Amino acid sequence: MAAFLRQSLIIAAKDLRSELRTKEALNASLAFSMVILVLFSFAFDPSSEQIQEFSGGLLWLVYSFAGALALNRSFAREMQNDCLDALIASPAPASALFVGKALANYGLLLAVELISLPVFGIFYGVHWTQRFWPLLLVMLLATWALTTIGTMFSALTVNLRLRELMLPTLVYPLMVPALMAAMTLTTDLLGGTPLNPENMIWLRVLVAFDFIFTALAVVFVDTVLVG
Repeated sequence: MAAFLRQSLIIAAKDLRSELRTKEALNASLAFSMVILVLFSFAFDPSSEQIQEFSGGLLWLVYSFAGALALNRSFAREMQNDCLDALIASPAPASALFVGKALANYGLLLAVELISLPVFGIFYGVHWTQRFWPLLLVMLLATWALTTIGTMFSALTVNLRLRELMLPTLVYPLMVPALMAAMTLTTDLLGGTPLNPENMIWLRVLVAFDFIFTALAVVFVDTVLVG
């Protein structure tokens, strides 16, 4: 177990160092998030009370599309100089490769989300700081769901010419339960409603989604990468 964690962390550190040098996925995701938030702020009246009714949906719409841009680069950057073949041939198992890349993507997506959240609050007049810690919990769980599914399908579509199109096409249908839970909980929290027995079911949906799809990804990633 210790060796597995060490191998996963080494791969995650490698990916994060590579991203910090190029900033390709980070810049693209942040720029996309800012543009969408600015455009939607002109489309909707930030002073309207209706903004509270779909604030969670709008926020996770931005997060999910920005996440697809970042996740698409996860395995694509390894195609140069046959780096992916070298990683697969390394002593690290495919599951450690997947977990390492998922951790790197997770950190990247959380950074984009945490930077975008204050911008969202400014443009739409949403007081997100009042329920920050429950909101952070929802973000952590929902972002891991997006990361797990996105990293797996990034590996599956890495050899396709239209991988930029295929990745979101495959990811979003599977993400529907997690996105519904995240949108509902985020809308409640931004509207001032705390976590309670009525909406706690959605939090359990996120936990179950994360556990099930993480287990499935770890089990089947070897088949996806090696065949």
